[in-house]
Amino acid sequence: MSLSTRSKVPFDETTRLLQPDTSSSVSSDDDSSQSSSSSSPHDSLSPPRLYGTTAKSDEEEQYEPDTTTSTPVQAEYSNGFIARVVVALLVGVFTASADGSLVIATHPIIASAFNDLENSTWLFISFLLAGAATQALYGKLSDIYGRKSVLLVSYALFAMGSALIGVGQSMWQVIVGRVISGSGGAGMMALAAVIISDLAPLRDIASWQSYLNVVATVGRSLGGPVGGFLADTIGWRWSFLGQAPIFLLAMILCGIVLPNLTTGQSRGNADATKSRLARIDFLGAAFLGSGLLALLLPLRLAGQRVPWTSPVIPLLFALGIVLLGLFTVTEMRWAKEPIFPLRLLNNREVVFSYLIMACQIAAQVGMMVSVPLYFQVTERTSSTVAGAHLMPAVIGNTVGALLTGAWIGRTGYFKTPLVFAGVISFISYGLLILRWKGDTNWAESLYIIPGGFGTGVSLNAVFVALQAAIDPKDKATAISGLYLSIPIGSILGMAACNAVMQAVTPVDLASRLRDLGIDGIEAEQIIKQAISRLDYLDEAPQVVRAAIQAAYVRGLEYSHGVSLLCAVVATAAAACAKNGQLRR
Repeated sequence: MSLSTRSKVPFDETTRLLQPDTSSSVSSDDDSSQSSSSSSPHDSLSPPRLYGTTAKSDEEEQYEPDTTTSTPVQAEYSNGFIARVVVALLVGVFTASADGSLVIATHPIIASAFNDLENSTWLFISFLLAGAATQALYGKLSDIYGRKSVLLVSYALFAMGSALIGVGQSMWQVIVGRVISGSGGAGMMALAAVIISDLAPLRDIASWQSYLNVVATVGRSLGGPVGGFLADTIGWRWSFLGQAPIFLLAMILCGIVLPNLTTGQSRGNADATKSRLARIDFLGAAFLGSGLLALLLPLRLAGQRVPWTSPVIPLLFALGIVLLGLFTVTEMRWAKEPIFPLRLLNNREVVFSYLIMACQIAAQVGMMVSVPLYFQVTERTSSTVAGAHLMPAVIGNTVGALLTGAWIGRTGYFKTPLVFAGVISFISYGLLILRWKGDTNWAESLYIIPGGFGTGVSLNAVFVALQAAIDPKDKATAISGLYLSIPIGSILGMAACNAVMQAVTPVDLASRLRDLGIDGIEAEQIIKQAISRLDYLDEAPQVVRAAIQAAYVRGLEYSHGVSLLCAVVATAAAACAKNGQLRR
């Protein structure tokens, strides 16, 4: 069979993205029978790099899909069916997203209930670290056991963790509950995205994915206020106990609506269970998870629990490097089915996608952390009002996600939104550095809109760009890797911004105090009070208060500089990525 004939026939989930050639009268059944009895020299072509694209220029390349892979034939699903699946998925996505901002808003209240306020940040740090350690597992597990069953397990883990938090009688029990919830939450968004990519053509995936992003954004927006209201009225425990029945509802809906999306391998008898268990790369997963923990943990400890100069910090970094080295050796030499195939990283488009995601998330998290602090310091607003200043960014994120889905669905291009997202984010963070000097009016407070808009655009476009660059059989593991970039980017963004603030603000404040004639022990006491509690601003003399506010503004400028740098890296990666137009 000729190459031209093969390219006209829908074989799998990749080729059904290509525009049909009406000049061909060859049916898929006829072609299937011919392919079984003939061997074409074209079958030995190099693996495709950009699936479902059409040649436009030297930069916009088309690669013939490799039909010799074991990827099963994918059924076509109606938009109505996909819509029902998405609605079922939205319940879990919304609740899990609301949980994150709920904990951020109420963690001081929760920790205070156990007289352990100094460890309150572990309520969300433990969640992020557990997610980073287990994220890579879900892609391979869904390939082995099926999307639906693994998604239901992630729901069950999140519900169990939430219930444990609600009934926990000590701080360590609550933290254990957060770890369990984090391990379950790692699979929710990733598996929801994988399921949508299983059902919809690639060109339409961005539109469906935008609904998940919008609902997740709305959940993050509402979680804090709702959690604060519940904590003030009926108690913080009900914020978590109430999640268990919601996830039970999500499990029922997904159990009813979701199709059984599996690879069709190793199923149907008693030996299949043992066979599938043997396919799980437990050793690689252990090395990857523990290695990431060892690298990310010191980023949260340093400067807060222990000083950067502590020997614990380099030891943890060294341990993380060793464990990731062992992970690399395991995947390359011993693992029959790697938990994350390292060959994916030989594809520069995959690397660019992961880099863009991590940098955009780091930039966004850095801004989300610094904006409330800015208004609390400069205007002495309440936590509620300061948090409300993030709403423009949330709205920008929502609009960006929706418009990107519509753009990709209409035009098929995904590189342009990625570059645009980086540029507009750069403009946003640049405006924050140049214009937020302590006397920000309502119009200038809207400078965060482009940052949120750019993140919304980027998250949707990079998801499509990744899938356009990989072999379909690697889809689940590649998407899990993409979602692993989110907790990594979040932790890096928070750690970098916090480190910059801690380095710049005390030094700048000391200089300003010297200009006021305040030095020595008195200056040290003022600096210690200023960086440990914001209400010291209400107690300090007017001139000292002005100096503290100015020092905080300077530290926040450098913090926005971290976000700006991340936006530059994301823009450069997007500019270097290949271009292409997805066919229908």
